Amino acid sequence: MNLIKRNVLEKIKNHLNKPEITIITGPRQSGKTTLMKIIEKELISKGEKTLFLNLDIEEDMKYFKSQADLLKKIELEIGNSKGYVFIDEIQRKENAGSFLKGIYDMNLSYKFIVSGSGSIELKEKIHESLAGRKRIFELPTVTFEEFVNYKTNYKYENKLNNFFDLEKNKTLSFIEEYMNFGGYPRVILETSLKEKNEIIKEIFQSYIEKDITSFLRIAKTSEFNLLVRILSHLTGKILNFSDLSSEAGISTKTLKEYLWYLQKTYIIDTIRPFFTNKSKELTKSPICYFKDLGLKNYASGEFGNVRDYSFLFQNFVYLELYNLSKQYDFSIHYWRTKDKAEVDFILRKGLNLLPVEVEYKKLKKFEITRAMRSFIQKYQPQEAIVINLTSKHENVLHKTKIKIIPFYEIKQIISNYF
Repeated sequence: MNLIKRNVLEKIKNHLNKPEITIITGPRQSGKTTLMKIIEKELISKGEKTLFLNLDIEEDMKYFKSQADLLKKIELEIGNSKGYVFIDEIQRKENAGSFLKGIYDMNLSYKFIVSGSGSIELKEKIHESLAGRKRIFELPTVTFEEFVNYKTNYKYENKLNNFFDLEKNKTLSFIEEYMNFGGYPRVILETSLKEKNEIIKEIFQSYIEKDITSFLRIAKTSEFNLLVRILSHLTGKILNFSDLSSEAGISTKTLKEYLWYLQKTYIIDTIRPFFTNKSKELTKSPICYFKDLGLKNYASGEFGNVRDYSFLFQNFVYLELYNLSKQYDFSIHYWRTKDKAEVDFILRKGLNLLPVEVEYKKLKKFEITRAMRSFIQKYQPQEAIVINLTSKHENVLHKTKIKIIPFYEIKQIISNYF
């Protein structure tokens, strides 16, 4: 089976010579184990000593009864010299943060590379316990760029935008496929629609059964499951907590807890409204986006059979922006006035604002929404962008340069702006 190259791999490899613990986090089955195995294989080929332990395997669990037990195992396999210790699914270990902190503080010659799905234990406790002792790398499901590189056998790896500009039909075909099936590696690698369905079903069920039931100790998984399915129909829409809680049959307090869990376990993200001190126009309700489009489609019953791409395309753009926000350090909001004029995304870094509208169509001529005009008049940003499928146009409104761009130029625009 071919492997999908992941962009974060080089960054992780560059961190191997640093003493801090390298932590790889991300959704269940996003490819963390595969990534660690690739790194281990490369180290072995260079003659380095390694040990790979997986807390999903019962046999390996016994080495984690105490720090002394783990160190005995490492010493047996690696000795006292330099070596690399891989620990997969660390969230299975109770008090994982303090357990690793104790070992790290012994100043041993071992480098630890640790992975874990997004359990609350991992996200909260490890952050506190390992302050100054770790670097976290987030591995999302496969991005659109990684997906297209894989589908085109890495032929256009360093010139993807040229490919997109020239091969418009292939590009649209790729984005439709990606928006239908999402980015889980096993789903992408499988060619049969029936098998893709089975895989996404298994990913969704194991998330509900393993992460939610055991880590979060939620007794009524049926209500949690229902909430995920309801949210999958509300992508890109403002959430009304009162309506949501009555529809899911849970209290508002429980609803907020569940939403928090869903964010911590990489299923959804929520974005808050943009506001400044001079503006009192905005509601405080969040908008929800899914971290993987295939999982969102499975939850809404549209996996591989999407009929309306408009909000899905907005979710796709959100994922692109989210990945870029990690690199360029901006926050993502939406903007809405009392008369319901709404701009999809407001990117903010210090005093810099960049409003972003999303249109799932080919904009044949320059056009912007009433909401975008209102935002530009009110805040006068240097630039504004409208993301569409293939067209490019430029214009100026009240000194704001407005660029209509195809979705694959988002990265270029963001890197120039921030």
